[in-house]
Amino acid sequence: MRRAPVALVASLALGAATITGCGSDSLDEGGGSGEGSSSSGSGEVEVSVNQELADQVPQEIRDKGTLTIGTDASYAPNEFLAEDGKTVQGFDVDLFDAVAASLDLETQWQPAKFDSIITGVDGGKYDMGISSFTINDERKQQVNMVSYFNAGTQWAAAPGNPENVDPEAPCGLTVAVQKGTVQQEEDLPAKEDECESEGEPIEVLVYEGQDQATAAVGSGKADAMLADSPIVAYAVKQSDGKIEAVGDIYDAAPYGYVVPQDDEEMAELFAEALTALKEDGAYDSVLEEWGVQDGGIDEFAVNP
Repeated sequence: MRRAPVALVASLALGAATITGCGSDSLDEGGGSGEGSSSSGSGEVEVSVNQELADQVPQEIRDKGTLTIGTDASYAPNEFLAEDGKTVQGFDVDLFDAVAASLDLETQWQPAKFDSIITGVDGGKYDMGISSFTINDERKQQVNMVSYFNAGTQWAAAPGNPENVDPEAPCGLTVAVQKGTVQQEEDLPAKEDECESEGEPIEVLVYEGQDQATAAVGSGKADAMLADSPIVAYAVKQSDGKIEAVGDIYDAAPYGYVVPQDDEEMAELFAEALTALKEDGAYDSVLEEWGVQDGGIDEFAVNP
């Protein structure tokens, strides 16, 4: 259900492990050099070139050989920075590296602020964006989106839920959220309006990085935070008991790869590559490696 932003801090700030244009709008141009990791395939799953699909990659993209991808590397386990502070890793990275490898292409992952990525794709700074983007009508008006995963929203609070956080009744709470996320832009506003009318306003703390929002709960600055369900599950696991999930997962929706509007051909090719990886087991293997298999889907589509 994402979202927004930049390089991950290597811990929750809780003493736990990590969680934290101008130019063409076409895949055949755009993309540039810069910091970020470069890869030719998943580090966890062996992927062979699917020659039938690779032969359909436009010649200009084959000649370039590398796709530059904008991503907000603060959203573990989906996309986050490794201990070297530069290499982008996560299930999103491994999965698309497998897609790219099957098309005989390499990848270069460029950390960016989440709310700048679609603009960067549209302006040609990035060939595409992969950053846990929830597919919605507003985004589909700007870019093509290829479905590849399903996630909902979940809340988290301090252990034992001392403030009695109830996602369905959040009035009077201080709530942390990441800027530009579906949670900040679509979920919380309605709750804020309702609570304001009841005389118990919500105080919303908006952070550039999800790791910062999570840390606000661990430090007691916020009563609760909300984010995509796999992010909350991973944050709870890595927090060393500093936070726990509260309430049910709701509003499940698909994530999508962000591809320029003029490159529907490549978007369709990515969907076909995902289908082939699903059929040979590589898709499920990547998700299982990261413990996010519950969000796996069976059909992949452009602008569903």
